[in-house]
Amino acid sequence: MDSEPNAEVIVVGGGVAGLTTAVLLAESGRRVRVWAREPAERTTSAVAGGLWWPYRIEPEPLAGAWALESLAVYEELAARPEETGVRLVEGLHHGSRLDGLGAWAGRVPGLRAVADGLAARLPVIDMPVHLAWLRERLARAGGAVEEREVTDLSAVPAAVVVNCTGLGARSLVPDPAVRPVRGQLVVVENPGVTTWFTSVDDSSAASAYFIPQPGRLLLGGTAEEDDWSLEPDPATAAAIVARCAAVRPEIAGARVLAHRVGLRPARHAVRLERQPLPDGRALVHNYGHGGAGVTVAWGCARETAGLAFPPA
Repeated sequence: MDSEPNAEVIVVGGGVAGLTTAVLLAESGRRVRVWAREPAERTTSAVAGGLWWPYRIEPEPLAGAWALESLAVYEELAARPEETGVRLVEGLHHGSRLDGLGAWAGRVPGLRAVADGLAARLPVIDMPVHLAWLRERLARAGGAVEEREVTDLSAVPAAVVVNCTGLGARSLVPDPAVRPVRGQLVVVENPGVTTWFTSVDDSSAASAYFIPQPGRLLLGGTAEEDDWSLEPDPATAAAIVARCAAVRPEIAGARVLAHRVGLRPARHAVRLERQPLPDGRALVHNYGHGGAGVTVAWGCARETAGLAFPPA
């Protein structure tokens, strides 16, 4: 049934993974609808800092390959930043070393060792703009986004169902291996910072990073495992500002514009898998991207499309 040229696909989940997968399927000629529980602007993807980098995602060899595929796309999209939300920005991964990364790092253009870490010019994605652009690109390809609550994947009426529900997969699949890793950010007026900076200790729940976006500066961050709270914590926010101001003192006096919290969908390994439904239809899973959903979006979408419609 799913090999028919006109077989309909319903992608469940309207974050960056769902929309990117839907775009690729629609542009390959498939009839595609996205069923999303909430608008893209309210998903975890919309809260993401938007810096391209494989972070808290496993397994690293596969994640690196998906990330490099996505990097090539983002480098093209950066030619139209106001439309796509993608820009190439210089920055520093403080304390990182090339020999501490996988083979993928050697294929990142311009990634270089410097005295205090790794420097590179990498994509920075303005997520609200990018998600809106993905939705418009999907519409141009004939696809549609509908707000629909799904409680049973097998009841979704399509020849191929694609599960891009992120943390929602924990209850929907159900898959208890999917767990939240809470991230809190502070949005401030940009006091003149033009480069991004990260200093991340994977053994700690606290880190320091700042990412310049148009009209604002995003400050982070946290990685609190199994924490479901979506309420910003004032003490955590103050600590984030202090850590970032220790690197760039001018951040200390920046006016706070907003506080944001997102729950990263962590898993011991990304689940990219085709599963037959009892009636012969196909269910394809694409979830568990941890802190790198934006980073691997296009690579995972291409693999998902191949699983949805494997070559004869």
